[in-house]
Amino acid sequence: MKVRLLIALCVFLATFLVGGIALALEAPTLTVTTSGTTVSFSWTSVTGATEYTLYYAPSPYTGPDTIGSILLGTQTTMSANLWEGAAYYVAVTAYDSVESSGYSNIELFILGSDALMYPIVDTAQVLCYDDSDAISCPNSGEAFYGQDAQSTGNAPSYADNGDGTVTDNITGLMWQQSPDTDGNGDIDADDKLNYDQAVAGAGTLSLGGYTDWRLPTIKELYSLIEFSGIECSSYEGTDTSGLVPFIDTAYFDFGYGDTSAGERIIDAQYASITKYVSTTMNGNETMFGVNFADGRIKGYGTSMTFFVIYVRGNTSYGGNSFIDNGDGTITDSVSGLMWSQNDSGTGLNWEEALAWVVTQNAANYLGYSDWRLSNIKELQSIVDYTRSPDTTASAAIDPLFNVTSIVNEAGQTDYPYYWSNSTHVNMGTEPGSNAAYVAFGRAMGYMDGEWIDVHGAGAQRSDPKAGDPSDYPTGHGPQGDAIRIYNYVRLVRDISGN
Repeated sequence: MKVRLLIALCVFLATFLVGGIALALEAPTLTVTTSGTTVSFSWTSVTGATEYTLYYAPSPYTGPDTIGSILLGTQTTMSANLWEGAAYYVAVTAYDSVESSGYSNIELFILGSDALMYPIVDTAQVLCYDDSDAISCPNSGEAFYGQDAQSTGNAPSYADNGDGTVTDNITGLMWQQSPDTDGNGDIDADDKLNYDQAVAGAGTLSLGGYTDWRLPTIKELYSLIEFSGIECSSYEGTDTSGLVPFIDTAYFDFGYGDTSAGERIIDAQYASITKYVSTTMNGNETMFGVNFADGRIKGYGTSMTFFVIYVRGNTSYGGNSFIDNGDGTITDSVSGLMWSQNDSGTGLNWEEALAWVVTQNAANYLGYSDWRLSNIKELQSIVDYTRSPDTTASAAIDPLFNVTSIVNEAGQTDYPYYWSNSTHVNMGTEPGSNAAYVAFGRAMGYMDGEWIDVHGAGAQRSDPKAGDPSDYPTGHGPQGDAIRIYNYVRLVRDISGN
C-alpha cells in the first residue's frame, strides 16, 4: 500500500529540549522514506559528530514516558520492518563526545495508509461573495480576501460501485447510495425512520455483499456535505427539479421534503447516531442530523423521522488526535491541520473576520504567515460532541483549546459561534448575504417567549455577514435562531505549509 508521510510539530520536541541539550553542534536533517511496512531513515552527516541518536515516540503522542531512543554510532542510515498501521514521530541528534546538537526536523510516518486518518473533504464552493452577492475572487489586500473558494483542499471524489453503494475516495468510507428505505423507487416520507429505527436498521442491512453497515456519526455524515448547494427555505413553489441540494446527486439519490405528506420542501434531514449530550427545546432528547436541503447541522428530537443512509469502513474517521505544540498552536495529526489555541477574543462581522486573518498573517502570528479562516467542514471537524455547556461546563471542543466565554441571549454563561469562510448561498435577492458558522456553545433560539438551546452545541447554522443584531430581537426562522453577526474566529493552517 502507499504510505502517507507528513511533517508534524509535536509536544515531545519541547519535552526533549527541556532536558538541557546544548545547541553548539549543527542539527542533522532527517529524511524518512517508506515502502510497505519498511521504514528507512537517513540524515545529513554533522562535522565532528561521533555518535547519532534516533528518538521515536508513537502517534498519538501521550507523554514523555513513551519516548524511546536508539544509539547508532556514526552511521547515518537505518531501516526497520514494522507493521501496517505503525505510526511514529522520529527525530535525530548528533553528539561529538562533549555536547549534543539540537533536534533535527521531526517527522511523522504512518505505514500502510495512503491518506490521513481524518482527511477533511473540501466544501466544493467555487464562487466568491461579498456580503450580498457573487463577486470576482478578491486579491490579497482587497476586501473579502481569504474566503472558501480561494482555498483548495481534498476535492470531493466518489466511485459508484454499481451495486447500490458509493465509495468516497477521500475518506475511505463506503455509503449506501439511496435513502429509499422501502425500496419502491421513490424517496418520500414513507422512507423516513425515527432514531431507534435508524439505529436498528443497520443490523439488518445487506448491501453490496456487506453486512457491517452502521448509522454514521455526525462527522461521517457531514463529510458528504457540499457548499455548492443553495439554501431553499424561501422557495414557495412545488417543483424541486431546479433546486440544488448540498450533496452530490451525481452519485447519491436525494429527495426533498414530501409536500404531499404535509412536509416542507426543506424537510430533508438525515439521521446520525450522534446524540446531543444535553437536551434541546427545554428537555427533548436530541440527535444531531444533517439537512442536505438547507445545508445545516441541527439537533432534532429523536422521535422525529429522518432519511437514512448507512456507512461502513474506516471506523476511525472523525476522531481527532490533538497535540499541544507548546507555542500557542494545536495540531490535529489525523487531519493535517494546525489550529490557533486562542480565538479572536472578540466578535467580528464576516468581512472583519477575513481582514483579521490577514492582519495576523502580516504579524507572523505564532511564527506563521499562512493562517486562514477555516472552511465550515474544517471548523466542524474540531467539535467535541461529548461536551456541552450544560454537561461539562465547557464549549464543545477539546479543553486544549482556549475559548472566550460570553453571556448568551438568556443571560447564561456560554461560548461563541465561530465564523467559517464558507458562504451559505441562498435563493433570495442577496444570495451571498449569509455565511456558515458552528455553535461551540448552545445554539440559541427564541421559542414560546423565551431564549433556549434549540439546536445544541455543535450545530452548524448561518448568520448574516453584516448588519445589526438588534434588528432580530426574537431571532430568525421557525426556531428563532439567535442572530449575532459578530462571531468569533479560530485560525487554521495546513501543517504542510510554510
